[in-house]
Amino acid sequence: MKEFTYEIKDPMGLHARPAGLLVKAAAKFASTVTIAAPSGKADAKRIMAVMRLAAKQGNVLTVTCEGADEDQAAEALQAFMAENL
Repeated sequence: MKEFTYEIKDPMGLHARPAGLLVKAAAKFASTVTIAAPSGKADAKRIMAVMRLAAKQGNVLTVTCEGADEDQAAEALQAFMAENL
C-alpha cells in the first residue's frame, strides 16, 4: 500500500474539470485508488464519488493506492495533483 497527502492549492478546489481528469488518470491503473478528504472518502475511479468530496482550496487529501501497480499509480497521481490542483 502506498499513501501520500496533497494540499489543494487551486482557488476553485477540486472542481469538475480536474476531477474528471483525476478519474481518467486513476482509471489507467489496476490498483484500487482511494481519496480521503475532510468530507469523507471516495473511490478515485468514480467521478460522482470524487465530486461529492467537494474538496476546497486548503483541504488536505490523502490518496491511498493498493494493488499490483501501486508504486506507479501513486507516483503518477501525485504528479497529476501537483500540476492540476
